[in-house]
Amino acid sequence: MLRIARPMLLAVLLLAAALPAAAQEQRAFSQAELDQMLAPVALYPDPLLSQILMAATYPLEVVEAARWSKANPGLQGDAAVKAAAGQGWDPSVTSLVAFPQVLAWMDENLQWTRAVGDAFLAQQPQVMDTVQGLRARAQQAGNLRSDGQVAVTRDGPTIVVVPADPQVVYVPYYDPYVVYGTWWWPAYPPYYWRPWRGYVARPGAVVAWTPGVRVTAGFFFGGFDWRRREARVVRRTVIVNRVPGAWQHDPGHRRAITYRDPVVQRRYAAPAPRAYAPPPAVQQERRDEFREERRVEERRGDERRNRRLEDQREHRGEPSRTPGGFTPGRGGFSPGPGGFSPGPGGMQPLQRERHEPGARVDGWRQSARAEVRPRAEAHRDIEARPAPRVERAQRAAPPPAEAARRRHGEHHPA
Repeated sequence: MLRIARPMLLAVLLLAAALPAAAQEQRAFSQAELDQMLAPVALYPDPLLSQILMAATYPLEVVEAARWSKANPGLQGDAAVKAAAGQGWDPSVTSLVAFPQVLAWMDENLQWTRAVGDAFLAQQPQVMDTVQGLRARAQQAGNLRSDGQVAVTRDGPTIVVVPADPQVVYVPYYDPYVVYGTWWWPAYPPYYWRPWRGYVARPGAVVAWTPGVRVTAGFFFGGFDWRRREARVVRRTVIVNRVPGAWQHDPGHRRAITYRDPVVQRRYAAPAPRAYAPPPAVQQERRDEFREERRVEERRGDERRNRRLEDQREHRGEPSRTPGGFTPGRGGFSPGPGGFSPGPGGMQPLQRERHEPGARVDGWRQSARAEVRPRAEAHRDIEARPAPRVERAQRAAPPPAEAARRRHGEHHPA
C-alpha cells in the first residue's frame, strides 16, 4: 500500500506545482478590465476604432508617431499621412497621424495603449464582444444614434457605427460615467480621456465632436467582421498594399516589446536568424575575386622565391638565371617568361603560362634540389683535398730561433 501511495503523492505534488504555471499562461483580462479599458473608444466609428486597436499593438511606434505629430502641428488628414509615409511605421500607426488628438492621448496613456494592444492580440473575439456590449448600453441610455457625424445601424445584435460622410471623419468625446448610464463595475472605474480643444457639443448632448477631418475616399484600410469577431484589412490604400483578409499582427514593428500573454509571446517569438545567401551572380563574382587574389599571392610568392634564389647565386658568384630577369635586347629589355617584351609600339605583356598550385610547388622543389646538389658535391671535394692554406703557412713560418730574434728586434740578414 505504501508503494502505491508514494507515486500517487508525487503525482499530486507535481500537478499542484504545474497548476500555477498553467494559470499564468492562461492569464487573461477579465470582463471588468475589458469594459474599463474600452469604454473611452467603444463608440468610435468602426474604421477608426479598428485601426486604433491595431496600432495599440505597436506602442513604441505610437510614441514615435505622436512625437512626429507634435513636431508637425499644421498637418492632419491625408496631408499628414503622406508626409509620414516614409517613417517606416506600421500602416495602422501611420494612419493615426491624420488624427493628432487620438495619437496624443495614446501617447500620454501608454499603460492604457499597451493594455488594449495586449488584449486585442490575446482576446480579440472577447474585445469585439465587449465593444458591442458597451454600444448596446449607450444605445439603451439614448446616447448612441445617427446624426450628422455618424450613421448608426443595427444588424440583429450587432451595432455598426460608420462616418456619415466617408470623406469627413468626426472623433467623438464623451464621459463614460454618463454615456453608458450607471457604471456597473465599482471596483473598475472606466478610463477617462481629458477633453481636447475644439470640441463642439450640442446643448443637452452628452457626446461632443471634434471638427471634421477630411480624408480621401477609401482612406481607411481596416474594418470589423462582426460575425466572425475579427479585424480585417478591407481594401488596399496608399499606405497599405496588402491583400484584403484577416488582419495579421507584424511582430517586426513591436520593437522587442514583450507580450503580456505567454501564449502570444510564443506565437510571435522572433524566429532564428536565417543564414544570408547572396544571389548566384554575387556568389560567382566573389569566387572570381577570390581566385584573382590567390593568383596575385602566388605571383608574389614566386617573385620572392626567385629573388631568394638569385641572392644565393650572387653570393656564390654564379651568373644570374632568374626566369623573370631582364637582358638587353634590340628594343630595350627582353623579359623572361614572367616579364614584358618590347615591340614596335612599346612594352607589351606576354601571356604567362599557368600551372596548378601543386605543380608549381613541385617544380620549385625540383629546382631547389638541383641547386643544393652541386653545393654538396663541392663540400665533398673540399673535404677530400688537403688544407693548402695551413701547409703554406707552416712552410713559410721561420725557425723558432729566428722568430725569437725578430721578436726582440734582432735581425741578421741571411
